[in-house]
Amino acid sequence: MPAWSSRLAAESGLTTVLQSGRDAKLLCAQRFVRLFAYGASFLVLVPFLASLGIPDARIGLFMTLTLLGDVIISLILTAITDRIGRRRILAAGTLLMAGSGIVFALSDNFWVLLFASIVGVISPSGNEIGPFRAVEESILAQLTPTAQRSDMFAWYTLFGTAGTALGSVASGGIVQVLQDKTGETNKAYRIIFFMYAAIGVVKFLLTLGLTSTVEASPARSAPTPSAEPNETTGLLGGEDATGETADPTPAKKPSFIHRIRDLFPHISHESRGILFRLILLFALDSFASGMAAPSWITYFFITVHSLAPAILGTLFLVTNILASVSNLLALPLARRLGPLKTMAFTHLPSALFLAMVPVPPASEKLGTPLAMAFLALRACTQSMDQAPRQAFLSAAVLPAERTAVMGVVNTVKTLMQAGGVGFSGILAGRHEWILLLGGAGTLKASYDLLLLWSFSHLRPRQEGGFA
Repeated sequence: MPAWSSRLAAESGLTTVLQSGRDAKLLCAQRFVRLFAYGASFLVLVPFLASLGIPDARIGLFMTLTLLGDVIISLILTAITDRIGRRRILAAGTLLMAGSGIVFALSDNFWVLLFASIVGVISPSGNEIGPFRAVEESILAQLTPTAQRSDMFAWYTLFGTAGTALGSVASGGIVQVLQDKTGETNKAYRIIFFMYAAIGVVKFLLTLGLTSTVEASPARSAPTPSAEPNETTGLLGGEDATGETADPTPAKKPSFIHRIRDLFPHISHESRGILFRLILLFALDSFASGMAAPSWITYFFITVHSLAPAILGTLFLVTNILASVSNLLALPLARRLGPLKTMAFTHLPSALFLAMVPVPPASEKLGTPLAMAFLALRACTQSMDQAPRQAFLSAAVLPAERTAVMGVVNTVKTLMQAGGVGFSGILAGRHEWILLLGGAGTLKASYDLLLLWSFSHLRPRQEGGFA
């Protein structure tokens, strides 16, 4: 391979992906097909619910409750994943995904759909939901050397944005064709949900191909059960948490409550301090993401700018392609600036462009093209912070804590996103699009500045660094 090709492959992270093992490649493939399904479904979710006669405010509540259900399920599953088994949790998630798709394809009852969306896996925003991302990122961090994690996470993100792009254009094209042939929009939407369920089955088959290498490393066992350190036994084995000598008598058989508690990992004091600050900042960003959820942006372009489904699918294809390409450009920046500065400096322009999307009036000749252009410009830097952020987070905590910590972070983000989605339903019902999308952009810009202020002086704690 020529020298320039080798350097390009190394700078883009392609070398890392090609040299990764089978499990890492399967995880990237799973993310692609999963985000393909999310990209296909979010484009039709709000119009589908609206076609059933559900008002905008109630649709916002529907999406909020969906995300809240995902919060509870994801928090529980990610907390016990390393004890139950990562492959089992991923497989269970795929079955929930397939089941919810079937329900949406067959039912038109609001409460049945709500139950399926809460208990199952339906993405109301086109973004990640369920336990998948936290578990997969923990596995990738385990399988990938520290110096190459940004590369792997960048391509992992790229597979997701590529899946979302192709899913949205496929969904828009299918709906447009079926509308033109039959004139029945609702049936076209249901075809998309059948496809969603089928993709869940495909993802289940990919999960079966994972090896035992993806499982968490077993905890170091002690000679006897009573010698294992816990919250009352000291780490040195001879003292308890108060410094007193432990009782040498054999430990009693743990109660059911203790066995349940032992499923959940312990998070160290240092990790909790970092995690608390990150949660506050990610909560702000995620609330803004809920306000500017792709489903609401889709609804904005349908109701305000009267875009056809095929044009909408093409628009999101373009924006996701731009996001995919820009995601790779973040890698050389992260190597030179560090993950923290890369996160903030690339995310800030996307926040400003988001605030500009609702400004051009649809009544003017260039209003719609300008709004679409601002959305495309936002996509140019929208995803550049994702790989540095995950590398930053995986280096900030201990390896045994990664799955649980990433699960907590994703859960808080989903919870706040749910609040943003519910709030946006109220504003969308009043057609306050400038307040909605402009406010989301302002909150995201504030998150970037606060992120720099909070962590710019943080010293490396463990493997990797924060500079």
